Amino acid sequence: MENDTKTVRTGRDHIDPASIEVSSNAKLMLILAAVVAAICGGLYGYDTGIISGTLPLIGDDFRLGATMKEWVASAILLGAIFGAFAAGGLSEKFGRRNTTCMVSGLFVVGATACSLAPDVWSLIGARFVLGLAVGGSTQVVPMYISELAPQERRGTLVTMFNVAIGLGILIANIIGFTERVNWGWRPMVGVAAIPAAIVFISMFFMPKSPRWTAENEGMKSAIIQLGRIRTTKRAIRREVQTIRENAEGIDPKNRGWRGLFQPWVRPALVAALGVAFFTQCGGLEMMIYYTPTFLNDAGFGTSSALLASLGVAVIYCIMTFLGCMFVDRIGRRRLMLIMGPGAALSLVGLGVMFLSHPAPGSVGAYMIVVFLLLFMMFNSGGIQVCGWLLGAEMFPLSMRGQATSLHAATLWGADLLVTSTALSMAEAIGLSWTMWFYAFVNLASVVFVFFFVPETAGASLEDIEEALLEKRFRPTPGNTRIVQSDDGDAEAAA
Repeated sequence: MENDTKTVRTGRDHIDPASIEVSSNAKLMLILAAVVAAICGGLYGYDTGIISGTLPLIGDDFRLGATMKEWVASAILLGAIFGAFAAGGLSEKFGRRNTTCMVSGLFVVGATACSLAPDVWSLIGARFVLGLAVGGSTQVVPMYISELAPQERRGTLVTMFNVAIGLGILIANIIGFTERVNWGWRPMVGVAAIPAAIVFISMFFMPKSPRWTAENEGMKSAIIQLGRIRTTKRAIRREVQTIRENAEGIDPKNRGWRGLFQPWVRPALVAALGVAFFTQCGGLEMMIYYTPTFLNDAGFGTSSALLASLGVAVIYCIMTFLGCMFVDRIGRRRLMLIMGPGAALSLVGLGVMFLSHPAPGSVGAYMIVVFLLLFMMFNSGGIQVCGWLLGAEMFPLSMRGQATSLHAATLWGADLLVTSTALSMAEAIGLSWTMWFYAFVNLASVVFVFFFVPETAGASLEDIEEALLEKRFRPTPGNTRIVQSDDGDAEAAA
């Protein structure tokens, strides 16, 4: 009932237009807030990517077998599932900004504990703590940025989180390739505490989410936050109006977990969770974790396999950056439909090459690398760009914290499923059939997007909620896009 009271009070706040103040550096503050929050994505990328370079060293240090190595690698994924659920409640109670502070603090604690771990069980526990931070960041950061961003730039700003993930993975691979002998594994995992501490301090100076502030602190406070990140009073007035209309008269049954499973929300739940599942089960995380292992099995030397793994990270970084630049212009749905078939065909070719068992240094061996990089290009430039974004923008405000928790947990659960079965599948059915299986999954993702995912580019968060309420949140032959309201069109034009 406390939230209901706040919503009613928000609706009655009297706002004097003359009291609206716009910061002179609002555009800079918006970008700065998005960049600082997105660094959590870089920490996620680094902490998950560094394990491929450090695991052999950790195994030698602690004399680990294959099973214990899997425990060390998978602990962060298990923690991420719990972290995603925990962050949902925290982000609703304490706000998106404060929860991001907590998450960055956990990154500091987890990275430091990993670097000081005296035995393997301490290391597994520390990586579980890192997983809590990773899962929490994937729940709260995309949502925080999406609630700060104007509708016409939301895709670009939210997918900065993806770009940061790519940069983190790339840095981890570079360090793993060049410094693993010089540094040792402890500094390699501990260095992540430094950027995490920077984020922790910086977030105290960033704006709060205007939408969370409106519901929990009142519309006057929300206007102050909007004044820090919007460049005109006209933009603030229009956004205030849409937030007010959206907040007034919310039925209690449409709040929290209860609201999330209401029939009118189901199309968004199916679309967002389905894309989340295919984002991880398409095989990209498998390639990031196990590329050196697959290439070693195919006859590549250790140095060549690690270099190819570095190439995988470079392609991931480049394609997520390009996706960030063009996702608002091309659209989420169209981007996935364009890139998905290419990912499936690349895996078919990769399976054929593995089946032929090419000799090292032959044309066939080089084609394995080519098809591997093509898969990374199509997958990371398509569904990977949209996976986190759709979860951050599709759900109504009254249940967004819980919905993004479920969305992030779905992503991490799918990642854990793939990571814990990929090597076993490859041993059981061979590398070729494993690649063809994931080719089928990528093709299935295209079919799913075609039938269940409408276009949300250019629509405000309130437009998307209105489309759900009016039962037009679905792609149809005549309409695959969420239709904007007149105010949304005018605002975009302005």
